[in-house]
Amino acid sequence: MATTKYYAWRITSNVLKSKGMPRVSRPVRKLARRNDPGVLIMTSLASGAKHGYALARDIETFAGVTLGPGTLYGAITTLEEHGLIEPTGHDERRRPYQLTAAGRAELTTAIRGLGAIAAEGARRLGISLHALSPRWAQ
Repeated sequence: MATTKYYAWRITSNVLKSKGMPRVSRPVRKLARRNDPGVLIMTSLASGAKHGYALARDIETFAGVTLGPGTLYGAITTLEEHGLIEPTGHDERRRPYQLTAAGRAELTTAIRGLGAIAAEGARRLGISLHALSPRWAQ
């Protein structure tokens, strides 16, 4: 899909350019994603076991990020394959997951890394991290 958008932009840009019209700039992308789906999922599981739908709702609440089913379950599969989360059992329709010891250690490392980046960014901008509030909470 991204490739299709790129080619549509390129064709439109070239047509306008050939007709002497100003070039159309590329659509602006967000500078960076808020967080990796794996980090969001593990952060949610740090407060206790959850199944897929509960994970998605919790992530939406604390991070303001909506993970689609493909992203959510793809990340769950990857985390499980790497031994960072594990199923706690299941009933007819739900399969709850929990963090493993390795997952807790990996999440701790990731959060410390993100915190260090956030602290350095705040220092360089001359702002306090404590004064910041997430956009989705406003």
